[in-house]
Amino acid sequence: MSWLFVALGAYLIGSFPSGYLVGRARGVDLRKEGSGNIGATNALRVVGKKWGYLVFAADAFKGWLAVVLARIAGGWDTGPAIAFGVVAAIFVMIGHVFPVWLKFQGGKGISTSAGVMIGLFPIWVFVFGLAVWGGLFFATRYVSVASLGAAVSLPVGSSVLWAMGHCDGVRTAIAAVMCVLAIWRHQPNIERLLAGTEKKFEKK
Repeated sequence: MSWLFVALGAYLIGSFPSGYLVGRARGVDLRKEGSGNIGATNALRVVGKKWGYLVFAADAFKGWLAVVLARIAGGWDTGPAIAFGVVAAIFVMIGHVFPVWLKFQGGKGISTSAGVMIGLFPIWVFVFGLAVWGGLFFATRYVSVASLGAAVSLPVGSSVLWAMGHCDGVRTAIAAVMCVLAIWRHQPNIERLLAGTEKKFEKK
């Protein structure tokens, strides 16, 4: 029952449709504008910078909250707490990508992954991922390229810390799963990148 409670609670937290609600508050349905995604990038393009940042913060908070609550329930840094955190990470991501309230059509999970990274992994994993994202974005101006790079950095950073004794195999494994999920959700972006039709964020 404890595992079920953690999984269901994390899924419901993840399925909170932050982007959809922010878009509606601004009078638009993000599912019908721009890329049709309810994530932070589309929100930024469609309803403006500050609203896009708000969506990012809300989606990241979902990932962090689900993992932290699960770890607290398990005793924070014990074996069961890490296991609870991993289960919460999986299901908060599933909830964000497949929200029950929006007919299972959600975001791509990058913002929520950022929150999961802060709550579940050593802080250096997040710092490394943020550095990769920033470097790739400012070099290419493609959010999708930066997001894919950050996704790959998660299992890489976790593996390095595991080898140094600061992480573990369970969290490294879930990092790999999160990476694969992010790449899968970015398939349309990858196709547009290969075709040369992906939109850049131009400098202003």
